[in-house]
Amino acid sequence: MLNGGVKMASNQTFSYGERVLLLDKKRRRYLVELVEGGEFHSHAGFVSHSDVISVVEGTVVRSTHGAEYTVLRPTLEDFVLEMPRGAQVIYPKDLAPICILADISPGVKVLESGVGSGALSMTMLRWGADITGYELREDFANRARANVVSFLGEGVLDRYNVKIGDAYEGIDPADGPFDRVVLDLPEPWNVVPHAEKVLRPGGILVAYTPSITQAAQTREQMKGRWLDTRTIEVLHRGWHIDGQAVRPDHRMVAHTGFLTAGRFLGQSASRIAENTSPADAATAPDIEASEN
Repeated sequence: MLNGGVKMASNQTFSYGERVLLLDKKRRRYLVELVEGGEFHSHAGFVSHSDVISVVEGTVVRSTHGAEYTVLRPTLEDFVLEMPRGAQVIYPKDLAPICILADISPGVKVLESGVGSGALSMTMLRWGADITGYELREDFANRARANVVSFLGEGVLDRYNVKIGDAYEGIDPADGPFDRVVLDLPEPWNVVPHAEKVLRPGGILVAYTPSITQAAQTREQMKGRWLDTRTIEVLHRGWHIDGQAVRPDHRMVAHTGFLTAGRFLGQSASRIAENTSPADAATAPDIEASEN
């Protein structure tokens, strides 16, 4: 893939305008856009961009002081971690679970609010979604568009429309209806009533929140016309493997955020809580599912 967007042969050489990943001997990563006459500078001298042109992935180039860098095309994970950012990004360990929880697939129409630096946008676009984004800050919206185009190419803008808007105040019905609503906001519970007006029956809402109290308030707001609501946390622990010596890494990527998801029953659905009388609740059988 070229910057995540264009298929290419495995022996495709690098060209100007492309972003490359330089890895030094300590596996430190540097994301560089190749430009004519450009140079990558570090404490170990510099590498001329022209030295990278016309070589293939895996080639080792040397700086003016003899430092070695392996040249690769960045993966989506590489790009998200190294790309220019204005807002804090959602990290890769949460990006894939969000796409699974939201059941992102080609052609799915998504409302994303709080696009930030575009990490979640480019992940859902890579999975084939059509996205309408609401972002309060114009600088964040511009940064997200630039990052998305840098990794996926200009053509993806046909499926990516970012508007300056406040989802707390409402969602324009003309933008919908939507199959999915994905939120990265401080108060996602304030968007739930608006989402109910533009989300199709059976649609899914996923909210990313740093604190469990935010998740709890969102779950409270989702009582009624929502089914299968749940909140999960993803923990990422690596392992040290050296021959027969294996152990968990001393450090792990633990808490970053909570993922809350639920399926919408539709505007015409009766609110579950309102239509369950005290008598019904008292006499309802307590059924416990089991697996054999």
